[in-house]
Amino acid sequence: MPSNHRLAFTLEAEASGSAARAARFQTLHGEIKTPLFMPVGTKASIKGLRVEDLKTVGSQILLANTYHLLLRPGPEVFEKLGGIHKMMNWTGAVLTDSGGFQIFSLPNARQMSDEGASFKSYIDGKKIHLTPELSIATQKSIGSDIMMVLDQCIPATADLPTARAAMDLTHRWAKRSLEARGDGRQALFGIVQGAVYQELRRQSVETLATMAFDGYAIGGLAVGESKAEREDFTEFTAALMPRDKPRYLMGVGTPSDLLEAVHRGVDMFDCIIPTALGQRGVAFTSHGRMRLTRQVYKFAEEALDLNCDCYTCKNYSKAYLHHLHKVTESLGWDLTALHNLTFYHRLMSTMREQILAGTFAEFYQRQRPILAQQDEDRPPAVQPPPRGPRFPEKLGAFSIYESPGAFFSIRHDDSGEVMHPKGDPNIEAQRLYVDQARLRERLHSLPPGAGLVIWDVGLGAAYNAMAALRTYEAYCEELGPERRPGLQIVSFEKDLDALKLVAMHVGRFPHLKHPAPHVLLKEGRWQAKDMPVVWQLFTGDFLVHLENPLPTPDFIFYDPYSYKTNHDFWTLKTFEKILKHCHGHTTELYSYTASTRVRAAMLAAGFYVAKGLPSGVKHETTIAMTPAAQERYLGAGGVLSLLLADWLQRWERSQAKFPHALAAEDQAAFECSIRGHRQFTGNREIHIPMGTIKN
Repeated sequence: MPSNHRLAFTLEAEASGSAARAARFQTLHGEIKTPLFMPVGTKASIKGLRVEDLKTVGSQILLANTYHLLLRPGPEVFEKLGGIHKMMNWTGAVLTDSGGFQIFSLPNARQMSDEGASFKSYIDGKKIHLTPELSIATQKSIGSDIMMVLDQCIPATADLPTARAAMDLTHRWAKRSLEARGDGRQALFGIVQGAVYQELRRQSVETLATMAFDGYAIGGLAVGESKAEREDFTEFTAALMPRDKPRYLMGVGTPSDLLEAVHRGVDMFDCIIPTALGQRGVAFTSHGRMRLTRQVYKFAEEALDLNCDCYTCKNYSKAYLHHLHKVTESLGWDLTALHNLTFYHRLMSTMREQILAGTFAEFYQRQRPILAQQDEDRPPAVQPPPRGPRFPEKLGAFSIYESPGAFFSIRHDDSGEVMHPKGDPNIEAQRLYVDQARLRERLHSLPPGAGLVIWDVGLGAAYNAMAALRTYEAYCEELGPERRPGLQIVSFEKDLDALKLVAMHVGRFPHLKHPAPHVLLKEGRWQAKDMPVVWQLFTGDFLVHLENPLPTPDFIFYDPYSYKTNHDFWTLKTFEKILKHCHGHTTELYSYTASTRVRAAMLAAGFYVAKGLPSGVKHETTIAMTPAAQERYLGAGGVLSLLLADWLQRWERSQAKFPHALAAEDQAAFECSIRGHRQFTGNREIHIPMGTIKN
């Protein structure tokens, strides 16, 4: 029987030998059958696809994001136009996320309190105070069928006190969200938090189950934990959730992830993977994952998936799709994304059929190896003819590295270190350096005629510098020529072979589809014709350059190889020289490392040191600030997750207390400088601990 009046949820079948379930429920815009996947239309649009395409591929619910739609176009536009369905011309259902995950992505640009989250708009710099009440009011204006409560999302690897505090805040916000919804017709889901702690997950489910939500979501996964942990905690949490309400796993995932989670009792999913990876030439098929940019598909005349009847598979060959992706034509992105969504929806529909037929357990066992398979695991079906001369795959000490995620990067062969080894290097560069530095926000706050300086230490393949340049150019395009602030990028690199190598393979490294890095390689300097931006290259030893006058940086993107390979970059002496250059200036340094010995060297040099965003396999990275930057940050109401007494205690016990090349006779003084640092002594109230950095 239906269990609640808003969704009329009906559980139709539960699989034997599995926790998989098939159900149906009624929204304001039609009946929904589960299990189901929801394409992500963050800003009321699925990238590259029309509403007609979404109907054709079988989408039942689209997901939109309250945070982004609050900023643009704003609730008043939805109210004027009659809601998101009328605006998009979409007749199906819509679920709106509350914005909690996006707040999680702004660790240094927002303040958290029991009242809500305050942050500056990335569009116009206006300060926004997002409360549970405002989130619900915005979702009401949008007119979604299913709303989500505002929650505090944290890394799954957070410590127990941090996870408990975030869970308790989420529960308080959930209660307020429910009260704000009132008697409205839109459904509202609560979100279970608790990181990777069973006692917290159990407590969260028990608390939220006492509130009259129409469904429940599993939040706080796919944010740093291992795949095994995600599956274990999905199974543990789903088993505790009310049987008569929809269960939604947020932000997951690949076809293999969906199969595993349905097996563990989840009904609903969303993720950008089918469209985002479609733009990178990755297709999901009935024979596993396929990377269309591989040369083996250059002459492949057959369809992408012979078991698929989508528009792409009925009309185009692998060879044509290969060509489109190699020349980065957007049509290739759209056609692959359309196929991927078709595959996702068909997979969900097939799982539903198997559950209803009582055969899901056998289906699950058959599909697991198929969905996990990649085309690199199989011999090519079609071999291209012998190729003529081509650009080298290796230059000097560097070679091209292809990650398991179908991304290309550069490997330093002598050390084995890979630049950005665990994900899309462009995304990591943007997130770890540019977004953490709040570059757009800082540009917006500059007075007329002013500018910023970035030191790019370790140019490498130019990922970090190009991420900054792209952000700057996008910002300036919104302004008139007379209002554009200046930007100076100063890159340091001893060995340019990495950049020279990727410049020969722009098809694999599309971030170099810009004249700047090529002019920089040739002339050592690039200047835009229509924007006040200059990029300058200093070759040779960075430590030698530190002995000479240099423009004082506002930001330092510190990305040399690790101390094991490049130990001179990570010594106390080096950080002292850097701080000397920045004396009295509000300089912020961002680095991928979380090394205890490196953080200690920064502290001893005089920096204030905080935890940065997680990156790849690292649970956190590092932010260092000059004293002036710390004072400025505090004066502007900023917050940081500074290293505090718990870190100091771990440092005291560490076997890596001292930076490389510190003489034995200097170690006692070094220890005193760390223990006496004002960051730990509390002599002045100069920091506001933020808690745990968010995704």
